Amino acid sequence: MHSMFKLIQKHRVLAVALFLMVLPFILPYEALAVNILIFGLFAMGFNLLFGYTGLLSFGHAAFLGMGSYISGISIVHYGAPWALAILFGIMGAAFGGLVIGFLAIRTRGIYFSMVTLALGQIVYYAFYKADSLTGGENGLRGVRVDEFNFLGITIDFLHPLTKYYIILIFVVAAVWLISRILQSPLGAVMEAIRENEKRASACGFDVAKTKLLVFILSAAICGLAGSLRALHLSIVPSDSLHYLQSGQAVMMSILGGMNTFFGPFIGAMVMLYVEDVITIFTKHWMAVVGIIFMFFVLFFPKGIWGSILSKFPNQKVD
Repeated sequence: MHSMFKLIQKHRVLAVALFLMVLPFILPYEALAVNILIFGLFAMGFNLLFGYTGLLSFGHAAFLGMGSYISGISIVHYGAPWALAILFGIMGAAFGGLVIGFLAIRTRGIYFSMVTLALGQIVYYAFYKADSLTGGENGLRGVRVDEFNFLGITIDFLHPLTKYYIILIFVVAAVWLISRILQSPLGAVMEAIRENEKRASACGFDVAKTKLLVFILSAAICGLAGSLRALHLSIVPSDSLHYLQSGQAVMMSILGGMNTFFGPFIGAMVMLYVEDVITIFTKHWMAVVGIIFMFFVLFFPKGIWGSILSKFPNQKVD
């Protein structure tokens, strides 16, 4: 068992890729698998800031929504190719991360969380009121990806499995980037800030710049998740920027195991699957999911993956 964990740690991106390749055949239908891909990536982007740097943001829905809306607007209003629209979504979310992060990192603790929540709601209001571009309350419709040719092969994005594997390519690329960040000197500085910010500063690290850089990277990854969500749904619903989406990222990270590499994805998979099953039986699914979440917080505070890892204390595996 120990050797298996070592192998997973050494090739963790490959392990994620192989598992996600078979995921559509494990779940009841492909749309659920796509949602897990997108929200798993959203949770991983959020966890880069929360789990590894120790900064709890309540406004990360702003970046998910920015990615969705900017990509959707690029396609619907300006006829941009879908791949270029994804790039615009990432860049827009990264710029939003620069602005919001620059303002938020001046605060600490709960004040940081409240500032990100307030700024996120400002972004929500701005997009909500720009109904000529965003569709306002009705959301942005008509985000279509037409058939395209790749190496002489016609690819239909609307086919469920085809859509899944195209989105998977972007998700695996982002997971690889997150893995590289965590294994780099930047990753070590992030963890040093999480453990003791004053000591990290005393060691000569520029804490403010590191926080801002991580905030931008986190926003960009969440923006990619938002862009992929817009293409998946073919619309951008108005709740994409709502603070409840930020709450989902927090819940997924804690449920799976914050400050672990696999935890957020596992949290997203469990939460979305349980939600999908419970909605069949009751319209009060949020209450049931809340009870399950409270159970894990009380009895498995390290999350699902974190609790598994705690059984192997001598293994440095995340």
